[in-house]
Amino acid sequence: MSNPTRRNFFSSVVDGIHGAALASILGSEMFAPGLFAAELAAEEPPKGPQIFDLKPKQPQFPAKAKSVIHLFMNGGPSQVDLFDPKPALKRLAGTAPSRELAFAISNGKESGTLLPSVFEFKPRGKSGMEISSALPHLAECADDISLIRSMYGEHANHEPALFLMHTGRTIASRPSLGSWVTYGLGTENQNLPAYVVLDDPKGLPINGISNWQSAWLPPLYQGTRFRTEGPPVLNLNPRPEVPAKLVEAERALLAKLDEAHRKQRAYQPELDARISSYELAARMQLSASDALDVNKESEATREAYGLNDPATASYAKRCLMARRLVERGVRFVQLYIEDQIFDNHGDLESGLKYACGKTDKPVAALLKDLKQRGLLDSTLVVWGGEFGRLPMSQGGGKPGRDHGPNGFSVWMAGGGVKRGYVHGATDDIGFKAAENKVSVHDFHATILHLLGLHYRELFFDRNGLRERLTDQFPARVVSEVLT
Repeated sequence: MSNPTRRNFFSSVVDGIHGAALASILGSEMFAPGLFAAELAAEEPPKGPQIFDLKPKQPQFPAKAKSVIHLFMNGGPSQVDLFDPKPALKRLAGTAPSRELAFAISNGKESGTLLPSVFEFKPRGKSGMEISSALPHLAECADDISLIRSMYGEHANHEPALFLMHTGRTIASRPSLGSWVTYGLGTENQNLPAYVVLDDPKGLPINGISNWQSAWLPPLYQGTRFRTEGPPVLNLNPRPEVPAKLVEAERALLAKLDEAHRKQRAYQPELDARISSYELAARMQLSASDALDVNKESEATREAYGLNDPATASYAKRCLMARRLVERGVRFVQLYIEDQIFDNHGDLESGLKYACGKTDKPVAALLKDLKQRGLLDSTLVVWGGEFGRLPMSQGGGKPGRDHGPNGFSVWMAGGGVKRGYVHGATDDIGFKAAENKVSVHDFHATILHLLGLHYRELFFDRNGLRERLTDQFPARVVSEVLT
């Protein structure tokens, strides 16, 4: 065959009679150490253009964190019910909102009245950080988190707000935060994806897989979804009837053919990504099953995360998988929660109890587990949604709250951030950021900084423009939260 392709070669050699003949001819020699694979390895592989890869890269300056676990609480958690106590709301309960606040509603309906929280706030830990009774387990970790109460966004609708939080713009087709991080740093473990997404088995979040896209960055850097029900990765296990040495030889030959194919097609990032994906899939057969098997954890660990409780089991499994992944060198792990459960337009009290009931215990267990294993210092844990909620009521007898992008709370832990620290503040009723305001671009710049990446120096040349996660917008590293 002249200039063989993968399809032609394996159609004529590996399949059917030819495959049987090949195995018969080689006979016992197939099991000789290094045969075929060793011969191929002895020849220097063709040098094709290797512009993009996932090999670990040195940070631009000394990093505080090596990996990120992003606990994304899609829907918009209410800051005034979880992290930002506002006594003024109790005094003003039932009164009409200001004109500015009334105009902030997103659904076009008539505005309600100022609504205090039904949850109790009290100082937690040695730091005295005030956290709501809706999060009793996280309250035990108050001295390990850095709480930002002065975040603000740009849009009150979920779709653009999600794009902003993940990509730095309110529009589609921009690379996600995880893609930028893996583009800049690669990953320590070449047998697992660099960027793993653990979405909820009950359904994708709003914007779907666009939340972890690589857009015009090479596809190599997009997020890889792992399932948490059933096999984490479909078709992961190798064919048991094929001898291991034959599998080894097949992979070596595939690598040789792939490299020859790549050499003839310079600068084809989609081709590079496809070949890298096939190669990664082969390596994952040896390591992914072990990394994702939470049954190997002790019963005490499983109980601590909430794996034995139906209310917390699903999110607990994802949190435990996240720890096992970063423990093995995965760079960026992102978790989502079901169906916008923090989007509490009505019946706020029961809605928040449900959302926090599913996530609070697993999240606290993750922080404690990372800490006791010595991983929290090198792992940056990030918690937050696309925006917060308004401090006024929405709906009838059991009111909720509308979207509030002007002021909301997020927190970080580990990886170079202060512990037991509160940064910034909203106004007296929790409507908008008022002190030490933090934009989404500031937030992204800070995350990159903790990983040893400068937000202005991490760029991708595209059509003559140096593209960045923070784009051309002003941004700053929030140095106040850093150790």
